[in-house]
Amino acid sequence: MSGHLLSLAIWVPIIAGLLVLMTGSDKNAPFSRGLALAGAVLGLLVTLPLFTGFDRASADMQFVELATWIPRFNINYHLGVDGISMLFVILNAFITVMVVLAGWQVVEKKVAQYNAAFLIMSGLLNGIFSALDGVLFYVFFEASLIPLYLIIGIWGGPNRVYAAIKFFLYTLLGSLLFLVSLLYLFIQSGGSFEILDWHQLPMSLSTQIWLFLAFLVAFAVKVPMWPVHTWLPDAHVEAPTGGSVVLAAIALKLGAYGFLRFSLPIAPDAAHQLSGLMIALSLIAVIYIGFVALVQQDMKKLVAYSSISHMGFVTLGFFLFNAIGIEGALVQMISHGFVSGAMFLCIGVLYDRMHSRQIADYGGVVNTMPKFAAFFMLFAMANSGLPATSGFVGEFMVILAAVKVNFWIGLAAATTMIVGAAYTLWMYKRVVFGAVANSHVAELTDINLREFFILGVLALCVLGMGLYPLPFTEVMHASVADLLKHVAESKIQ
Repeated sequence: MSGHLLSLAIWVPIIAGLLVLMTGSDKNAPFSRGLALAGAVLGLLVTLPLFTGFDRASADMQFVELATWIPRFNINYHLGVDGISMLFVILNAFITVMVVLAGWQVVEKKVAQYNAAFLIMSGLLNGIFSALDGVLFYVFFEASLIPLYLIIGIWGGPNRVYAAIKFFLYTLLGSLLFLVSLLYLFIQSGGSFEILDWHQLPMSLSTQIWLFLAFLVAFAVKVPMWPVHTWLPDAHVEAPTGGSVVLAAIALKLGAYGFLRFSLPIAPDAAHQLSGLMIALSLIAVIYIGFVALVQQDMKKLVAYSSISHMGFVTLGFFLFNAIGIEGALVQMISHGFVSGAMFLCIGVLYDRMHSRQIADYGGVVNTMPKFAAFFMLFAMANSGLPATSGFVGEFMVILAAVKVNFWIGLAAATTMIVGAAYTLWMYKRVVFGAVANSHVAELTDINLREFFILGVLALCVLGMGLYPLPFTEVMHASVADLLKHVAESKIQ
């Protein structure tokens, strides 16, 4: 069963976004919102057969589509997913529905353009996870920057233009080295842009190291890894709630996905050679950035730094070179999509009511918003890695893999359980618990039906994945085993 499911996953949201854009002015806002929600839901529905029809025993690319695009340069419209990429297509489509719902009453100006940007970005992100041609991957990779740049720059906070430009320049600079690497691989492979062909390409160690470093710059910015992480807190703080959700839940996964699709299989010898550097950078993100999160006074900034710390677990898992580590990192990526998205939505709920993200402006929220406080507690616990939530599963697997490789690496990684709980629960205590702090908190109203539905669905995802992660992990086994086989084989000429 293949059909054109991946093309539908890419183009249904893009076409829906263009139709929403055509609804024009804010006079048509109710119609724009309804059309955007219909497009997002349809975009999710066309991705579900990817999961139900997926052959879990196969490591091959599935649902493959191939059409000639630019024959002169052997560039093709080549799509396919394996056990590593398939779940991210569905996660992206799911998050898009949540984001459209989240902005339903909050966004009042340029409603059509706002929703269109998210729908078009959703299609482009699915293109990144599905592309098997290097140029096609690069086009989607770069094009996805544009809607996010506009979302931050138009609907963001007071300092939005600075944040949008910083985000764009950081990611664009990294992408230029990525483009040079793709062109080099095209020449070395005798004129092929097929990513899977590049996985078989023999190269000297020095060539692999240069390629790995070029990929590292591009993907480290996207993750983002320390020390190229400074654009993320600014982008998160200034972005509207929906922008923060997509940025944390999906956009940060692109860099990590790039390591699995390019860095590890194309330059395996360099990956082994530089694994110490990658583990060190990952542990700095996990520990140091965790302490940076601890001193934040802005809730959004705290969760933004928390995201960097959690993504450090992902890159750590990749460079331990064992199945538990890589699968744990993939589980952590999906869980982080649910948990960080939910955390930003919770902060958005408070911001919509009080127009402040400062922790000091709150206190005693549980007295006026008990339903909200219950949801926020669950997501805060998941962010801390509480067992039985999705946040625990990936972290536990990566720590287990790290201890197998080196006890001290595992111990250093495990400190996140303490630091993560410290910054997340301390924020929760100051915002939610205690007596009502001021008249503004006293006037707060609890979540409405729409907000309850969004947070309720995400709560089910967090608990479902935490209690029964098997459906997520079993689709990865064959593809991760195949990747490790590639990484274990030397490509040195």
